[in-house]
Amino acid sequence: MFTLTYVYRDSTAVLGPLATYAEPHCYDLCAEHSERLTAPMGWELVRLPVEEESEPSADDLEALADAVREAARPAPGTGHEPVGQGTEVGRRGHLRVLRSEPAGTQPAQE
Repeated sequence: MFTLTYVYRDSTAVLGPLATYAEPHCYDLCAEHSERLTAPMGWELVRLPVEEESEPSADDLEALADAVREAARPAPGTGHEPVGQGTEVGRRGHLRVLRSEPAGTQPAQE
């Protein structure tokens, strides 16, 4: 797997190792598509060196498991708040801003 990033200001496309976090205007490609990739006319294509893939170590797997457990744990002192609960305090397009209700209270039903 590889990540493709565009630098419009420099008319450059950069193909490098798989990114560890998502960013706008970055695209992940499989090996087959990364080999066939060409840049638009007038653009430069930079291919960064990529290390050969290896099996994840025991430490990598343990770190991943710890991160998943931590993400699933509710915030301290707040208990578990079901998805979709809270009071709408704003809206922008199709997105809503919600404020969590204090413990022991229920949001008003519409």
